[in-house]
Amino acid sequence: MYSFKNDYSEGAHPRILHALGKSNFEQEEGYGLDKYTLRAKELLKEKLGRQDIDVHLFSGGTPTNLTAISAFLKPHEAVLSASTGHILVHETGAIEAAGHKIISIETEDGKLTPSAIKEILDIHTDEHMVKPKLVYISNSTEIGTIYKKHELVKLKDFCTQNNLILYMDGARLGSALCSFENDIELNDLPELLDAFYIGGTKNGALLGEALIICNNNLKEDFRYLMKQRGALLAKGRIIGVQFLELFKDNLYFDLARHANKMAEILKNELSQLKVTFLIDSYSNQIFPILAHNYIKELQKKYSFYIWQKIDSECAAIRIITSWATKEEDILVFIEDMKKLVEH
Repeated sequence: MYSFKNDYSEGAHPRILHALGKSNFEQEEGYGLDKYTLRAKELLKEKLGRQDIDVHLFSGGTPTNLTAISAFLKPHEAVLSASTGHILVHETGAIEAAGHKIISIETEDGKLTPSAIKEILDIHTDEHMVKPKLVYISNSTEIGTIYKKHELVKLKDFCTQNNLILYMDGARLGSALCSFENDIELNDLPELLDAFYIGGTKNGALLGEALIICNNNLKEDFRYLMKQRGALLAKGRIIGVQFLELFKDNLYFDLARHANKMAEILKNELSQLKVTFLIDSYSNQIFPILAHNYIKELQKKYSFYIWQKIDSECAAIRIITSWATKEEDILVFIEDMKKLVEH
């Protein structure tokens, strides 16, 4: 059984494991004050081209989103998210449990626009409703689409004009930045966002995300809030070692490019078989629409999510490739599809 369910099925890239093993018996300070974490933070500031940003390392995406969003908002303030947003669908109400309503916005491609946000602002006009304050986006989105630079520029300008915080979930940021459709550089992001995180868990790390806070108004007492939320790890070195390894050269981007390449091969080969897709994505997630009998046969050898029912005959499945996906496994999947189509 081969899994296409997610991009964290495997443990970690061998270089990560080697770096962790090499540092294992060194004695270091705790809570992210070790030399590896401090070096990793300085390295990320260098890569991002900004020394005035704050960098905080977390174990995973949900504690990052929960800690950041709850820290940035007052009790009466709310979050705006696409209806497919991870915080809305797949984080067990973590944001709501912290006391902040999430306002859902329907989109066709998983991306928010100024016009869609404005419709919400026009409705929420007084103190009898929650106050929209933070705009949550993902890049790449939960359905594999990516934001282009002009889209982020427009969003940032709109948020600035309306005193909104623009926050980006970067769980799959590597895939987005390495997409052949992308025109954004890593060091563009501090100018385009108030805060965002760089995802490691889904791009070769054992675990870990790096939260970047760009807006000075959001920085105060953040380590206090991390501790309060249980997000300040005693052995913070574990994440620092990994981010230092990922960004000391091009490893982070090499792994993301590989994942995207595997998805592109699969998408192109399926297209040759006249397979259609739920959405035209250009990252490491694709959503082919297949007949139910094809899905049933493929599930004998492969695991994947059935994403959306299309009709009585078809459904869209989600296939995700990763840094560890081998091209030979992709080609075997294609051969199995060809047999089904030709049968």
